[in-house]
Amino acid sequence: MSEVCARVKVSGRVQGVSFRRFTQQQAQALGVTGWVRNLVDGRVEAMICGEQSDVERMLTALRTGPDYAQVDKLESETLPMQSFHGFIIRYDQ
Repeated sequence: MSEVCARVKVSGRVQGVSFRRFTQQQAQALGVTGWVRNLVDGRVEAMICGEQSDVERMLTALRTGPDYAQVDKLESETLPMQSFHGFIIRYDQ
């Protein structure tokens, strides 16, 4: 299997709707690692690392998001594998 990381930026109504918590829960369920944070411009950014198939499942989940979210755009960039312990919500911007 191939391990990758994806840097993701999600636009739309994605702040104030528990998008970060949703992302963390999905990541933990799939066993991927990385982080998620809000950006000052209203988007959510995440780094998702793991088996390529699990990362793709995460991207599918993020295209919908939690209840009350409205995802207008998801940008994703594939990067070489990086090592993270677990999946955290970051509070820096």
